[in-house]
Amino acid sequence: MLSAFGQLLPISLAAAVSSVPITLTILILLSPKRNRLAIPFLIGWVVGMAVVVGLSALGAASLPIRSLRTTQKAIGIAEIIVGAGLLVMAVLTWRRAAKGHSASRSRWLDSVDRLGPATAIGLALVLNLRPKGLLLGAAAGLAIAGARLNGTDAVIMIVVYLALASSTVTVPIIATLASPSRMQPRLVSARDWLDRNGGHITVVILLMVGLVILGDGLTRL
Repeated sequence: MLSAFGQLLPISLAAAVSSVPITLTILILLSPKRNRLAIPFLIGWVVGMAVVVGLSALGAASLPIRSLRTTQKAIGIAEIIVGAGLLVMAVLTWRRAAKGHSASRSRWLDSVDRLGPATAIGLALVLNLRPKGLLLGAAAGLAIAGARLNGTDAVIMIVVYLALASSTVTVPIIATLASPSRMQPRLVSARDWLDRNGGHITVVILLMVGLVILGDGLTRL
């Protein structure tokens, strides 16, 4: 179980620092609709993440293979593919950041203006279906399946992963709903910092996690 936690920790960090959901969370919390949209957005984000991780873990654990060695090899190959995919995502993100092609704040503001509670849930669910979200969810699922945990321990690991990976959305929402005036300047500062540095931080994290997963996959062959 500790081994699985060690593998999940860098993956959950990569998911937690994803700039798109953080930016959307901040914009929702700075908008007049925060009391209507924040909780639905959080629910959609956590549920979507849970579905991707859970299906990945179940899929890897249900592979029709006969021996432990074959199981580990199959998971290793999958981890190599996922790790390589994250490295490709890091390169693409770096190129976008270098060219200044980060998502426009005005586009996200327009999206927030059109959101209702149901569409906030839907948007959060869809964010988990981006290539980066799918790759990180698959990596977490493979780490859990590769640790060969029993059902209870696997569920605990998924809950731990969700708590860590969603913390950068959960904590600001809870803190802001509890004390809006106190959080307002912090949210503005965080938004401006993300505008300047979000892409570069994402590149570094994706490179680190991609290399870790790739290396773990190679050790299973």
